[in-house]
Amino acid sequence: MTEPGRRSVVVLDYGTGNIRSAERAVARAGADVTVTVDRDAALAADGLVVPGVGAFAACMDGLTSVGGQQIIAQRVAEGKPVLAICVGHQVLFSAGVEHGVRADGCGVWPGVVEEIKAQRLPHMGWNTVVPAAGSGLFAGIEDQRFYFVHSYAVRELAEAPQRKITWAEHGGDRFVAAVEDGVVWSTQFHPEKSGDAGAALIRNWVATL
Repeated sequence: MTEPGRRSVVVLDYGTGNIRSAERAVARAGADVTVTVDRDAALAADGLVVPGVGAFAACMDGLTSVGGQQIIAQRVAEGKPVLAICVGHQVLFSAGVEHGVRADGCGVWPGVVEEIKAQRLPHMGWNTVVPAAGSGLFAGIEDQRFYFVHSYAVRELAEAPQRKITWAEHGGDRFVAAVEDGVVWSTQFHPEKSGDAGAALIRNWVATL
């Protein structure tokens, strides 16, 4: 049961992702966190976290198996916040292409997840980002270095009236590092592994719930 004055957050447990680290990070930000696959709980919570690691297609298979795509779509339709992380961020886009195999995504945003054009992959370690103007996700965060582990990313995403796009670069190739679009916020990097900056980012999200 959520304590008075605290917000409830569900970390969606669909068989992939940095579940426990995400759970601990959100709890430290002051929310009451439940890790579950229960549809009703995921829809009722003040906030939903969609983690993800590994391959795009495998994450989509796991998400589909628990009705995660429908949960996300319903929360968006009802104006309920969602925070997606790493491959959880990637599957919000239209499709992903890995090793020549294309898999459909959730289609929240147009865009294709594809291999970064860099000599050294995976892109692993700390990297700076260029936050969007007026970003709520990065508000008050001075050290804007975050921890990335990935070889694939969205390299093109159109601006939209309420969509704020944060960019990063690896090996000379620019890619989407984070998106804020209404109630859906997402990061390609791992805020739960990004020290004080990541903790501040998660607090910023929890404060919106």
